[in-house]
Amino acid sequence: MSERGLRIHELRASAGGTSILKGIDLVVEPGRVHALMGPNGSGKSTLAFSLTGHPGFKVESGSVTLDGIDLLAIPPDKRAKAGLFLSFQYPAAIPGVKVANFLFAARQALHPGDLPPAKFRALLLEKMDLLDMDPSFMGRYLNDGFSGGEKKRLEMLQLAMLSPKYAVLDETDSGLDVDALRAVGESVNAMRASEQGKDTGFLIITHYPRILQYVKADVVHIMIDGRIVKEGDADLAQRIEREGYDTIREEISQIA
Repeated sequence: MSERGLRIHELRASAGGTSILKGIDLVVEPGRVHALMGPNGSGKSTLAFSLTGHPGFKVESGSVTLDGIDLLAIPPDKRAKAGLFLSFQYPAAIPGVKVANFLFAARQALHPGDLPPAKFRALLLEKMDLLDMDPSFMGRYLNDGFSGGEKKRLEMLQLAMLSPKYAVLDETDSGLDVDALRAVGESVNAMRASEQGKDTGFLIITHYPRILQYVKADVVHIMIDGRIVKEGDADLAQRIEREGYDTIREEISQIA
């Protein structure tokens, strides 16, 4: 039996001819939360986009498997069907497309015919209640006029409705105030506590450890200049908060 997990080995990737990822090794296990931290420009979002098959990023070498499936050998839509989810840093607004219709179409694309409209609506209301979201969200246009916090809450709803095996949250805490950040953290925790979400593996990509005050990370990875240079438990995130990334850079230079 193939080993479970989102398994990244020696991944190297570039954008516009510039090398960005320089050999990434990382394993996200089912039901565990991994936090990937690093300064701006370290390659965190490049990793997220490379995993999902964004055409602007070229994988030069290495491997990525999801529960044994070779992700790099299949197109982006099939990566989503295999169980990979990406939460964007800046979700796009789509005026004219209602939230409920969008979520139904997305669910049908991943799980064709598994839920008739009535059962889908019941599940949607159940998940919105779980995430403490107002049912009026269903009739609004996708992210149109949404606050930053509302956009991120909606992405958590998408996550709950699509039930992926592995979720990559790319700087979900970006631009959020304290109340919105707490709400997103509570949403992630509520999903993880549910029957459908308890086995989902999370890779939370962030610059600051703020979101980790609300979502406890099992493992913290530090990325600098396209490489993961240090790993530890949740205390490592707090060390970054106190000392910054320069301390880690100094440690790396002394080892080198």
